[in-house]
Amino acid sequence: MEEFNITRIFADQHGESHFEEIAKPLQAAGEIGFLSEPEAVAQIIFRKVLPAYDYDFHCAPARQFIILLDGEIEIQTSLGEKRSFKAGDILLVEDTTGKGHRTRNLLPAVRNSIFVTLPENP
Repeated sequence: MEEFNITRIFADQHGESHFEEIAKPLQAAGEIGFLSEPEAVAQIIFRKVLPAYDYDFHCAPARQFIILLDGEIEIQTSLGEKRSFKAGDILLVEDTTGKGHRTRNLLPAVRNSIFVTLPENP
């Protein structure tokens, strides 16, 4: 079976942020390829950040997918784990409470991404 790989960032019961790998299963849909089940969304937001982007620890403003269109970032959890992400990677950011995560650009260039916010009551 085909699947879409997504990295989830979430807060545990103590407010510490963590990474988790999740997979969205895809089903064959003939000539158009493979599709996931539809998922309800609230908004789509287009974003650019400047090359020096280095945002200290913060919580996500909403449960949202972040789709990286270009560039490369590093995200650090509250426990100090760091991971790098590049164009084409998708994050599911759900640490809307707790100690949050830190994000910084790794390349000296403007970076483009898309936020797709999810409904408040999943």
